Amino acid sequence: MKGRDETEWVPYLRVGTTILKRVLMPLSNGRSVETLIPWNVETLRQDYGKDYLAQVPKYDGFCTIPSHTDYHREIHGFLNRYEPISTVPAEGEFPHNRDFLGHIFGEQIELGLDYLQLLYLRPLQRLPIVLLVSSERNTGKTTFLNFLKLLFEGNVTFNTNEDFRSQFNDDWTGKLLVCVDEVLLNRREDSERIKNLSTARSYKAEAKGRDRREVEFFGKFVLCSNNERNPVLIEAGETRYWVRRVPPLTHDNQNLLSDMRHELPGFLFFLLHRKLSTREESRMWFSPRLLATDALRRIIHYNRSKTEAEMLSIIRDIMEAEALAEYRFDVSDMVNMLEVRGIRSDHPTVRRILSENWRLVPARPTYYQRYTITYNGEITKQESKTARVYTVARELLYELLRCDSIM
Repeated sequence: MKGRDETEWVPYLRVGTTILKRVLMPLSNGRSVETLIPWNVETLRQDYGKDYLAQVPKYDGFCTIPSHTDYHREIHGFLNRYEPISTVPAEGEFPHNRDFLGHIFGEQIELGLDYLQLLYLRPLQRLPIVLLVSSERNTGKTTFLNFLKLLFEGNVTFNTNEDFRSQFNDDWTGKLLVCVDEVLLNRREDSERIKNLSTARSYKAEAKGRDRREVEFFGKFVLCSNNERNPVLIEAGETRYWVRRVPPLTHDNQNLLSDMRHELPGFLFFLLHRKLSTREESRMWFSPRLLATDALRRIIHYNRSKTEAEMLSIIRDIMEAEALAEYRFDVSDMVNMLEVRGIRSDHPTVRRILSENWRLVPARPTYYQRYTITYNGEITKQESKTARVYTVARELLYELLRCDSIM
């Protein structure tokens, strides 16, 4: 899918029937970003004469083909909206980059390098939602977002919580990374939207005054928050998040971003030649077991409903009292025991927790031993019966309760 590439700066373009001017818009950090501005044909004639229009490069339309190692501005007559990155890999040292990334990813540094390497070499690969949390100051969370901007330049966009919830999302189109600092998206609709987008191949883009259109989507989300308990709604069994608690920086370097920028050629050279430490094990590359952290479990714990917490308590009490390796029950058993414990719930709610949060599937009608538990915790055996039962093994119970043990 290659076409001709522009080897020199062309100030004007025609895409479809629209004339656009390419400009470098200055930024407050001293750098600039390329952008396209609609231009008036008559103004172009006044400035350069009527013959100049024939020299303006023409494209049939826009496309978005991400690449950092084999970039093309034009592909089969279409103008590539994805922006090239200016850093050219060159062998060299990158101590500031290495130390800073070691601080962000800690004991998971190899996974962090894999994540950045996949972003660089395989931009279409779906990757987990990265969530950096810490209630402490001066941890480097925002610096990490700025580092990603240095690395991938115009292919990174910064959103607010309001931007994320807005129906107008055309500015996300074609971006590699969508970053949100001080994220607070703990409503269920927010959670469902970000989860769906993280695995989507396409989505409906909408801009003010323009019709919605379906576009390819390959964006990844990087979120930061000072809220360690519930910045985003994450339920038990969720595998799309990689949550890391970031400690404070041990020393303050006011020139850290500048130092890391100078080391980018060496760092990209390293990513270009480094061997990945993981292999593809899920739709988001990494196996969920590799991304399980105490920070993730803490958020799951705080998002747990009273019904779910009491269900775990009941199962734990019965399994410990009866020394069971696994506990079998049907939905009616659990609803009745919850009511004894003062929690009024219904069958659909309990069934949803078992299937969606705990990933359990009911067995075929099975003859099983029933138990009941009183308000004060006394457990008694009841007459066995046949029903479609759910089975909680000791390993699953320990994993679900582990969220509580780290608090």
